[in-house]
Amino acid sequence: MTVEHNILRLKHLLDMYRMDVQDFLQRISDGLKEPITIDDVFGQKIKLAHLKRIDKLFGKGIHYYLDPKSPEKSKEASVFFRKSSFHTDDLNIGAIAIVNQFEELKLSLSAIAKLSDMDFKRQFKKFTTNQNAGEVANEIRSKLYPKFEYRRRDFLKALISQFAQKNILVFEFIETWNKKDKANIDGFYLKPNLIVIKRHQSFSREIFTLAHELGHYLLEEEEIEEINYKDLSKKNLPKIERWCNDFAYSFLISDYKEVLESLEVASSKNDYHFDLIDKISKETHLSKLALFTRLLYKNKISQESYRNVKNEFDEIYRKRIEEKEREKQLLKDQGIKQRGSVAKPISSPLFVSTIQTAFFEGVLNEYEVCKKLNIKPNKLEDFIQ
Repeated sequence: MTVEHNILRLKHLLDMYRMDVQDFLQRISDGLKEPITIDDVFGQKIKLAHLKRIDKLFGKGIHYYLDPKSPEKSKEASVFFRKSSFHTDDLNIGAIAIVNQFEELKLSLSAIAKLSDMDFKRQFKKFTTNQNAGEVANEIRSKLYPKFEYRRRDFLKALISQFAQKNILVFEFIETWNKKDKANIDGFYLKPNLIVIKRHQSFSREIFTLAHELGHYLLEEEEIEEINYKDLSKKNLPKIERWCNDFAYSFLISDYKEVLESLEVASSKNDYHFDLIDKISKETHLSKLALFTRLLYKNKISQESYRNVKNEFDEIYRKRIEEKEREKQLLKDQGIKQRGSVAKPISSPLFVSTIQTAFFEGVLNEYEVCKKLNIKPNKLEDFIQ
């Protein structure tokens, strides 16, 4: 079966995903004995089977390619038309897809908010990299830092709720273990008020990413990136990234900043201050590796000592993974099926309240509310009472 499709919409997606035609054809031909050709795709008609393969790549829905309306290549439509480069240069298709997904959600929420007479107005002035990141962090901390929670997931949830009170939307995205193209990013910020972070096994990494992207929000500088703790020790980073790292560190460490920076040089003679680093990590949710990396940045630990510490952390992590794999194999050998619940992202109260208001104002119906909140109809009353 063949159908007429809008070639301009397909070319629009290739531009947005920064994908050349050969790479595109190779991806949609994966597993086929006879590869799909340019003529197969860019002719007046296309096989429905080919269109399904294309949509498996882009996830827009078959109707998208059949719509005769020409897509609008505007800066408002996508950050990939607003910016030509990002801190993480080699964004993969998984990363671009996630960004596009949340950009569309952002535009949808903006329209819903206008129809519902809601105001997403920015509540913080714009800062610049010429201002001291530590001083800005102290100012913002007094307005955004929540009551401290020792469980890191609870603290992350509290941060997201606190941000919501200041009209900053925060979303988590979660990738399943079997996803083919996993996004090679940790988070991103999109104007005017959207921050997205990736769920990690380490909530401390998520917390730092959120604080880092908050820095981008305060500077009003859009970014899509992978955040490496090693960057905390680099002094030749782009000015904006250095500022956001310094801001995130200062925002999270608070009163322990002077304690850490007044330490004598960490070495085997003082056991690398492990006990104190562990205490500070628990009290700030900065990971121990992030704290040691900051010591390296401040010349409070040698490169050799830092490598020793990092190797020890890596070994501990490796053994932990091996132990989990042994436990899985043991259960499998015993014929015990493992049932794991599907992880759910933390919801921003601002997102939920926006959808609730839109429902009460008649902008969204019950079906649309369930779709937006990703809930089953029997759970609807929990959100609209």
